[in-house]
Amino acid sequence: MAPGRLAPDGPAERLNALDSEFVLPDILFYAFAFLTLVFGFLVVLNPFSRNPVTSAMFLVLTIGSMAGLFVLLHAFFLAAVQVLVYAGAVMVLFLFVIMLLDLKAEERRKMKKTGAVLALVSVGAILFIFLQSLLHSPLPSENSAGLEGGTIPLGYLLFHQYLLPFEIVSVLLLVAMVGVVLLSKKDLK
Repeated sequence: MAPGRLAPDGPAERLNALDSEFVLPDILFYAFAFLTLVFGFLVVLNPFSRNPVTSAMFLVLTIGSMAGLFVLLHAFFLAAVQVLVYAGAVMVLFLFVIMLLDLKAEERRKMKKTGAVLALVSVGAILFIFLQSLLHSPLPSENSAGLEGGTIPLGYLLFHQYLLPFEIVSVLLLVAMVGVVLLSKKDLK
């Protein structure tokens, strides 16, 4: 309710106030955020299957939900990149690696108690550091950064100011692709 307004008296006024508070973007935000969290959880702890391909498919759904969040933020370019690059190209590479490598020995390996305890300690430490930095960081009093973003300024920055890191990333992706091909190649004798 806006400041200075009186509280609604009747049920019809309460319903109109509720309609003005909850709009479609809010509902979509909560739906996409919930789906992102659920699918992200299912990537790591999948109760349906121990198959890594299933986890990779849940990762695609997580990326799609995040693209929906980007659309709600009016970051259409990031949403398109999220779907095309991550859900498309990177997930294809993940699936090639998963399907071409022999994961039967990895599936038979049991998780040791020491590894589980160290994993829990690591997650706890990361969570503690995150919460400490969140509590001690000053919140900005006003929006200093503009929310406007387009492909032309991004392309200008990418190909003028950040050309060397862009080329390094492209070479690293090429090396990763060649590595996948070499790992999947069978020994010929």
